[in-house]
Amino acid sequence: MASSIIIPWIFYIQILAISSKAIDAVPAIIVFGDSSIDTGNNNYLLTFAKCNFEPYGRDFPGGTPTGRFCNGRLPPDFVSEGLGLKPIVPAYLDPTFNISDFATGVCFGSSGSGYDNSTAAILKVFTLWKQVEFFKDYQTKLRAYLGYEKANEVISEALYIISVGTNDFLINYYNFPQRRTQFTIPKYEDFLIGNAEDFIRKIYSLGARKLSLTGLPPMGCLPLQRTLNQKNPHSCSEERNKVALEFNEKLKASMVKLMIELPGLKVLYVDVYELLSRLITQPSKYGFEVAEAACCGTGLFETGILCNRLTPHTCLDADKYVFWDAFHPSERANKIMSEELLPSLKLAFL
Repeated sequence: MASSIIIPWIFYIQILAISSKAIDAVPAIIVFGDSSIDTGNNNYLLTFAKCNFEPYGRDFPGGTPTGRFCNGRLPPDFVSEGLGLKPIVPAYLDPTFNISDFATGVCFGSSGSGYDNSTAAILKVFTLWKQVEFFKDYQTKLRAYLGYEKANEVISEALYIISVGTNDFLINYYNFPQRRTQFTIPKYEDFLIGNAEDFIRKIYSLGARKLSLTGLPPMGCLPLQRTLNQKNPHSCSEERNKVALEFNEKLKASMVKLMIELPGLKVLYVDVYELLSRLITQPSKYGFEVAEAACCGTGLFETGILCNRLTPHTCLDADKYVFWDAFHPSERANKIMSEELLPSLKLAFL
């Protein structure tokens, strides 16, 4: 069954398929991907792709920098709360949580990761395949905690959020020569699509059935990409936006193919491109004042270690900004987008 809905940047715009079998509730949210959803796993890595320091997390409960690339919570946190689960989705490697916490939600994501293993290698972070290994370990612990039958029910009925792909282009392809010498952009897109399909086949074999898969955002309009746009300074890079649109069409088609190939697989395609474009082009409609630059520092290039407590000019009120840093949305943007998601998500799964 197909339908279209308006939902948030890193979540669901178009439902390609939903389960025809009603369930009482989504028992857990299980998350894979990059900094768009990483709730703190990179804190335990020796990498520059981390943000467990101020001013990150200044609007998180307790004002704690958790490792989320945001001033507060991320969409998986808001979605979890909106589905009646806990208000945060904990990072799997965070030692302050255990399997009793992870039973209703867990994040395996790693900031800086991508569909391409070489993308994760650049910043020495966890590949998607390492995240799968975490998922296997989680299943073992979950079965010991809940019992085999109950754990398998959680695994099969959970909502799987997959948000990844931007780094393959913005960190890897455009900055390092290896992939550019091997692939044209269309061929690299095809390479990534093949990796995405292999990843989904793997988690499907481990019991995942209800997936949301995020497309690429209008990556040429991220503040950092505006700054790097030499052809038209401080404007969106239309070339990179075009690549995002091309990739998204291929990703969407591949998911249709996988749903035919894999019995019982239900994929929710996330057209992040459309909604983020609306936030950027019509910020006042959503209550924002600034969309071209970010809150942290000058808002033109600061992200990660360059956005720290000594960074000058950081805004006082991040709620006025679509972007928190030069690469990631603010908590308020995440909240608005998640709230637009929830009614359609509940209709689909509750």
